[in-house]
Amino acid sequence: MAVPKKKTSKSKRDMRKAHWKRKARLEAEKALSLGKSVLTGRSGSFVYPSDEEEEDDEE
Repeated sequence: MAVPKKKTSKSKRDMRKAHWKRKARLEAEKALSLGKSVLTGRSGSFVYPSDEEEEDDEE
């Protein structure tokens, strides 16, 4: 017969949720930072085709 699981304490639940939110916030900050560096042209770790290369390929 099925036995109910023990209830998770509020503190454990809150810690888990805070950890998840912290990870999401850090990833969002990284993405924003990368986006800013790409827009300013200072990105060294992100490789993408530039408009000039695309125009050269079409000719």
